Amino acid sequence: MQNLFDIKGKVAVVTGGGRGIGYMIAKGFVEAGVRVYISSRKASDLEAAAKELSKSGECIAIPADLSTEAGAKKLGDAVKAREEKLHILVNNSGATWGAPFEEFSNEAWDRVLNINVKGTFFVTRELLPLLKKAGSFEDPARIINLGSIAGFSTGGVAFSYGPSKAAVHHMTQNWASQFAKDWITVNAIAPGAFPSKMMAFVTENEAVRKAMEERIPLKRIGSPEDAAGLAIFLSSRAGAYLTGTIIPLDGGTLVRAGAVE
Repeated sequence: MQNLFDIKGKVAVVTGGGRGIGYMIAKGFVEAGVRVYISSRKASDLEAAAKELSKSGECIAIPADLSTEAGAKKLGDAVKAREEKLHILVNNSGATWGAPFEEFSNEAWDRVLNINVKGTFFVTRELLPLLKKAGSFEDPARIINLGSIAGFSTGGVAFSYGPSKAAVHHMTQNWASQFAKDWITVNAIAPGAFPSKMMAFVTENEAVRKAMEERIPLKRIGSPEDAAGLAIFLSSRAGAYLTGTIIPLDGGTLVRAGAVE
């Protein structure tokens, strides 16, 4: 029982690991003794994040545009050149887009679906051979996809974002069924409000943030420890028998949304 949450010595890739929830998860992994590769499009931001994370352990930056098949291959090739096995893949890279319905463009759909859905698929496809080498009956390899509570709910003006995250939830369960034979578990984290660039319009405005927190049953937005803790659980022996799940990490927001008052 003492080693139930131990992930020391594993190798992980965290896409979108340079900021937001991806950074929170990467930081938790590094501090837990995992060698972590982070990847995103903006090289300077990514290198700065890797330098900061390397103060606590080992973190390597691999810049790539993961909204494209070529970018996913670039990441895959770089990891394959350095590693024989990959124990954990966190598909976190994502984007959103807000505009009125009448003004919601083809670009808005392509940008969000390319990174949130197709990028997740292509990165996983490129790294699947390394995950298969790492997985075993006793200790499966892990894929953790980042969905969203927006993939369960309706409303708002991010018309392509919710459907994209619903697709991620669907892929998670599809892959869990397919990859179990290879000793790979596949689960999704569906966050609610967290401090990130995507949520900055809420979290960096004190009045708006307080109003949101009042609607959350646990009366706060998520913290870095919340994101890292769930990812570590899913990656450890404690989470080894869990696959095909979509776990809301939202302080009870979905429960509140479905309640009759």
